[in-house]
Amino acid sequence: MKLIVGITGASGAILGVELLKALHTVSVCETHLVISKHAYETLSLETSYSVADVAALADVYYPDDKMSAAIASGSFKTEGMVVIPCSMRTLAAIASGNDGNLIQRAADVCLKEGRKVVLVPREIPLNRIHLRNLNTASEAGCVILPPMLTFYHHPQSIADMIDYLIGKIFLQFNLNYAKFAEWKTPS
Repeated sequence: MKLIVGITGASGAILGVELLKALHTVSVCETHLVISKHAYETLSLETSYSVADVAALADVYYPDDKMSAAIASGSFKTEGMVVIPCSMRTLAAIASGNDGNLIQRAADVCLKEGRKVVLVPREIPLNRIHLRNLNTASEAGCVILPPMLTFYHHPQSIADMIDYLIGKIFLQFNLNYAKFAEWKTPS
């Protein structure tokens, strides 16, 4: 399977990094990565990873301005795409079909081809414009999967919460993630 990962400049760059690490352990998954120009700065502000470090986690890396990349064409078959974190600017572009960069184009291609697009929006609080764009993206076929706090699995760290989020993303593509704590009915 081929999966596109887009990392935008929203806060939470580590979420994209950790998703790539987790996908790297899935032998049947080939990852195609795009990092937006704004994410370069977010990565340096929020993590100890360089763009080169993150790019090395993917099977294929494309600059965000390479509109001739394979993932910009519907004839390049993928299972879909995850935009993590998804900035409000990227959300607005995807919701309106505005292909200003490769992340936006790849999402548009996935939607037009009927492939899954998972958006992990990172903004709080949300204003009416954000909510309208989230609704529009959902109506267009995107899965909206915000990084919400969860507690039934008794997280002990931020890493536990990130693992839960990654597990939920994996479920969208019928993948199993060993660190995901599924709901268990209390006895």
